[in-house]
Amino acid sequence: MKHRFSRHYTRDEARRLLPEIREWLAELNRLRVEVDRYEQRLSGLNTEGQDTGGETVNKWIRALAAMQQILADFQERQIFIKDLSRGLIDFPTLIGGKEVFLCWESDEEDIEFWHDLETGYGGREKLD
Repeated sequence: MKHRFSRHYTRDEARRLLPEIREWLAELNRLRVEVDRYEQRLSGLNTEGQDTGGETVNKWIRALAAMQQILADFQERQIFIKDLSRGLIDFPTLIGGKEVFLCWESDEEDIEFWHDLETGYGGREKLD
């Protein structure tokens, strides 16, 4: 049977990644606030017809690059951010030979749910 994903996580493998994922999510959210702040500043400079080069642009680019690196780490591991603000994460897994997602949200202590690839959060079911 051909699967959509080349990487499948056991529940224990996904659990071991949670401390690191919590750190990545916190950093992504911090950087997102920073990027928004720089974009507002740059937008104001554009409407005033001022030069938008300089330190603000450099900081904005560095923040975007840092976000891109963290997102690349998720992508390389085939771990999916479904909602950054909620910290909603999906890990590809196999349950009964069927490809599904382990589903975790950052306010949850453990990985306790799964859902079909197509149903999303609304189709979450409790793991045994």
